[in-house]
Amino acid sequence: MTDFAPKTPPLTLEPVVLEGRFVRLEPLDERHHTGLAAVVADQGERIFANSPLGPSFDAYFDAAMAARAPDDHLPFVVREQATDAFVGMTRLFDIHPAHRGLEIGYTWYHPDFWGGVVNPECKWLLMRHAFETAGYERVQLKTDARNLHSQAAMLKLGATREGMLRHHMVLPDGRWRDSVYFSVLAGEWSMVQAGLKARLQALSDAQG
Repeated sequence: MTDFAPKTPPLTLEPVVLEGRFVRLEPLDERHHTGLAAVVADQGERIFANSPLGPSFDAYFDAAMAARAPDDHLPFVVREQATDAFVGMTRLFDIHPAHRGLEIGYTWYHPDFWGGVVNPECKWLLMRHAFETAGYERVQLKTDARNLHSQAAMLKLGATREGMLRHHMVLPDGRWRDSVYFSVLAGEWSMVQAGLKARLQALSDAQG
């Protein structure tokens, strides 16, 4: 049997605050520059290792601001709920309403928050918004083929590894980047969401 896509497009994706138990995602605004710049100044070399973002945070921030548009690029600032501390950034982008697909990416966090509750809750908030609120069918993620930590994190989220695009991007230092793609489909979301919630609970218990 052939699966036919619904003719009605999903809801428009617009800037909105997404709140979880541990993090809050705020639509990027000029007022966030100082806090984010401090995060990058503290650990920039570790944050942007093997990244296509480049060495200039100001240029990156300005580009993110300029890209903001409903159903196109929705950059978010990640903040810790308990302290309001700036944690990093993430984004919904490459949004295609007609095909019900989008990508989560441009994600970076201060190293103090690596390996904890931040990334799984951010992904849960973004995917829940895409699947349950807006009605999308596919959420895509990609990472550098050399970034084994990021690939492992995507697998832990419950995403399916689809394959690799060779020489997909040129990095700021002139090297080629091979990109590994992952995805989650709407029909898989309930299982992925259950896994994310269980993982968040386990991480929360471990942190005390």
